[in-house]
Amino acid sequence: MNTYGWLIYNGGLKSPKYMELNELYAAAAKKLDIKLDLVANDELYSYIENGQATIKTAKSLEKPEFILFLDKDIRLAKQLEKLGYRLFNSREVIENCDDKMLTAQILSGHGIQMPKTLFSPLYFHGTGTGNPNESFTLTIEKKLGYPLVIKEAFGSFGAQVYLVHNREELIAKQKELIYTPHLYQEFIKSSNGRDVRIYVVGDQVVASMYRHSESDFRANISNGGSALPYTPNEAFCQMAIDATKALGADFTGVDLMFGENDEPILCEVNSNAHIKNIYDCTGIDVSEFIFKHILEKINFGEK
Repeated sequence: MNTYGWLIYNGGLKSPKYMELNELYAAAAKKLDIKLDLVANDELYSYIENGQATIKTAKSLEKPEFILFLDKDIRLAKQLEKLGYRLFNSREVIENCDDKMLTAQILSGHGIQMPKTLFSPLYFHGTGTGNPNESFTLTIEKKLGYPLVIKEAFGSFGAQVYLVHNREELIAKQKELIYTPHLYQEFIKSSNGRDVRIYVVGDQVVASMYRHSESDFRANISNGGSALPYTPNEAFCQMAIDATKALGADFTGVDLMFGENDEPILCEVNSNAHIKNIYDCTGIDVSEFIFKHILEKINFGEK
């Protein structure tokens, strides 16, 4: 009998680009004798009835043995886990990777080198003067210098990431983001316009690529960067694996920068990194590794 699972994706992302990604997973599942239904998050309704959590579905679906959760709808993920469904990755992992501030906090103390980082204070919308705290601005300048990087806590594809060159730009961006969770990081000059994306499944590196841009400090392909097949050294591989383990993830896409001596410095960790670019770059289908990992977990009853 086939193993049966759901792939949950975001219902607002039904363009050919995103549906092609889902079909890559579906094709890999079929190869491994997995019956996989593609289910949009807006086809599953989290419902509380008589004080009990339940799920209502927009279409008839069998109960899955596993759910490949490729969305960031953490409330839906929480509802499904509460009902006993097994998610890959878990709700906690998705939430911690989606919030760059939480990612940095969790990875601290694990021997993983990261840029110097300062978190923005929380302000409730519409409160205060709308101007940044002068003492905090001075602290940012003292600890990080210029240029420095500002990242919104939530963002994908290198968007919501900004390079700031002076106080005028810093204060302007602080005012713009004052009610938006964000962080400040030192700029790693040695990695300007280049990084490495490493895909980890279980405790193994399964694919990697070198990304570079001639026109942007960000190396993301979606921002015009290019990619080449790349074999990372042991230090890069170990950092990617250590970050994945520290977050408790089943699989990740880990972005690493180059330090002054080409040592790895962690940029961020993606809980549901897209696999199309790495497939186009290397010919490696990461989804096959993910499904094999899932089968091993559910067949041997591992938590």
